[in-house]
Amino acid sequence: MLLLHFQFMAVVTYLEAIRQGMWEEMERDASVFCLGEDIGIYGGAFKVTEGFIDRFGPERVIDTPIAESAIVGAAFGAALTGLRPVAEFQFMDFIGCAFNQIVNMVAKSHYRWGAPAPLVIRGPSGGNVHGGPFHSQNPEMWFVHAPGLKVVCPATAYDAKGLIKAAIRDHNPVIFFEHKYLYRRIKEEIPEDDYVVPLGKARVAREGQHLSVITYAAMLYVALEAAEILSREGIEIEILDLRTLSPLDRAAIAATVKKTNKVIILHEHARTGGLAGEISAIVNEESFDDLDGPIVRLTSLDTPVPFSPPLEEFFLPKVSDLVREARRLRAY
Repeated sequence: MLLLHFQFMAVVTYLEAIRQGMWEEMERDASVFCLGEDIGIYGGAFKVTEGFIDRFGPERVIDTPIAESAIVGAAFGAALTGLRPVAEFQFMDFIGCAFNQIVNMVAKSHYRWGAPAPLVIRGPSGGNVHGGPFHSQNPEMWFVHAPGLKVVCPATAYDAKGLIKAAIRDHNPVIFFEHKYLYRRIKEEIPEDDYVVPLGKARVAREGQHLSVITYAAMLYVALEAAEILSREGIEIEILDLRTLSPLDRAAIAATVKKTNKVIILHEHARTGGLAGEISAIVNEESFDDLDGPIVRLTSLDTPVPFSPPLEEFFLPKVSDLVREARRLRAY
């Protein structure tokens, strides 16, 4: 008898995908627990952990004081004893309050004395929600600069679930940035079966041959929208979604450069010190002979994120900006 296996698919939001991934890992492994501000009784500022305390109890879903340094310190200590904490920051803007704990303690644990630190620090980041300069930042590069940390920025619901599960299972500390603009706007069919998305692996989100756009997080959707406009003009762009910023998938970057010979790097982080500069250097060092044009950086401005909606729109990279730069690079 031929037995067919049908994998059921459910449409879920980006937020629900993260929630499911965490829930499944807590069901699978009793060493996984959550801690953070208002994550228990209230269910989290964005309701990612809603219902967790009812299922797993207050010993595994811990409401903490408003003290990010203490949250990371407690999570780090728990990780050193063999537990797998998932620490939530209500907004990633305030991760700076725990910067010393993360960069000088957590990141260096394995290097200094071989101790794994299997903890995840997760929370919402990103703009286009009119949250102003204290609730709309993209601080991922603060931690890409710090050896010993993995940095993840998913763009899709499928990846958000698979990457949070992979992050929880990883023996290294992972900083997991969830773009809040995507939380309830992005919906996707994802498998109900257990799956993970490996850390450090990019994916080609759209095939193309005329030029490559390398991007991540919410800017993926700017790139996809621009691609549709450009396609009507006969310009087919390839879009590489990095997914993980540290470690970078250098092989995937080299492959897309070799295929199209022209590159635009698009991200929401500010221009100076942003990932576009690092990728430009990698392409220059490792794929220079494959280039047929200058590397283009398309980023936000070197200012705090504006609160005013019109100013924030001006601040962020837009579809029209990418279409303009793609036309110019294609004609080079």
